[in-house]
Amino acid sequence: MRTGTIGRGLGLATALAALLTGLFVAPASAGRPAPDQVPAAARAAAPAVFTHPGVLVSRSQLDFVRAKVQAGAQPWKSAYDQMMGSKYASLTRTAKPRAVVECGSYSNPNYGCTDEREDAIAAYTLSLAWYLTQDSRYAAKAIEIMDAWSAVIQDHTNSNAPLQTGWAGSSWPRAAEIIKYTYSGWPNAGRFATMLRNVYLPKVINGSNSNGNWELSMTEAAIGISVFLEDRTSYDKAVAKFRGRVPAYIYVTADGALPKTAPGSGLDTRDKVINYWQGQSTFMDGLSQETCRDLTHTGYGLSAISHIAETSRIQGQDLYPEIADRLRHALGLHAKYQLGAAVPSSLCGGSLKDSLGPVTEVGFNALHNRMGIAMTNTQALTEQQRPAGSNNLFVAWETLTHANNPG
Repeated sequence: MRTGTIGRGLGLATALAALLTGLFVAPASAGRPAPDQVPAAARAAAPAVFTHPGVLVSRSQLDFVRAKVQAGAQPWKSAYDQMMGSKYASLTRTAKPRAVVECGSYSNPNYGCTDEREDAIAAYTLSLAWYLTQDSRYAAKAIEIMDAWSAVIQDHTNSNAPLQTGWAGSSWPRAAEIIKYTYSGWPNAGRFATMLRNVYLPKVINGSNSNGNWELSMTEAAIGISVFLEDRTSYDKAVAKFRGRVPAYIYVTADGALPKTAPGSGLDTRDKVINYWQGQSTFMDGLSQETCRDLTHTGYGLSAISHIAETSRIQGQDLYPEIADRLRHALGLHAKYQLGAAVPSSLCGGSLKDSLGPVTEVGFNALHNRMGIAMTNTQALTEQQRPAGSNNLFVAWETLTHANNPG
């Protein structure tokens, strides 16, 4: 996040130059702070020019996928067939917009919650179908769904409103980016942008002190919306939230006796921290704040982390190096036990619930294929789960979009 001013610019530049000089002449391990300890002022801010399409998938990534599908190559062809055969790719879908979407805990009550999330996923699915087939019917249907919602929705209410807004708000800009920047003919794109700015962004930009998957999903929505709106201030604020939350969501032994806490969390005693970590008092590399709750919610958090880092990379501000160590440990730890390893009694009393879901492709591709990090357990789980489908909330078709994708 940018914290300097024009008047301090010269001094900041001098200090930064001195810092960089020291890093280059010193040994790699000598006195260099961990990535999540580097002051925000010394790190990259929002791009001067945003890249479009640039939320979760880039044009080069989409071109890679299209070539693989056209060649009938696996796993992309089976993933494409899975997507095209899903309800989300239907050309007869009718959007179900509401002026007020009301979502209580666990979507009870559910007044428009499922409809909104699934319409947003459908818009994204149809935008992918458009790009991969170049059949304009898919673009037209995606536009129809986005226009239906932008004409009607005014608010999200009840206790799950921030999370609901985060989930739907993560999918909408993915779809909008592809349509706006690869298809000609979306007259109401400006109205859709106004919807994101006025209805979605205010609900997610300030984060949450609930379970970490909430703030991470909200931050993912804020990052994607900021890219579509080309809103550098909101982008920077969302990145700052991300940098505070990831170290507070995934523990590594370098953190010390207790996990880190997110800014403003109020977790100022050992007992409060342990209670927030679901009663877990033994900490190990890759443990998530929600591991002992269940793997499904943990998967939501890890997925959002991967999505945010992927979007930042497309935008030229690569956040993966800052969170790579935490993310690789977290994916590996949870994959290991989902694959059937015995859970020790020191971990959640020896029992883990549920499964991560179709959430490992993006992080695995970035860390293993691009950065060269060995990830045996994550690779085994990822390949076992292919083709990864949708969790019907905010994750969709990531074998198709990110498997072995160098873009």
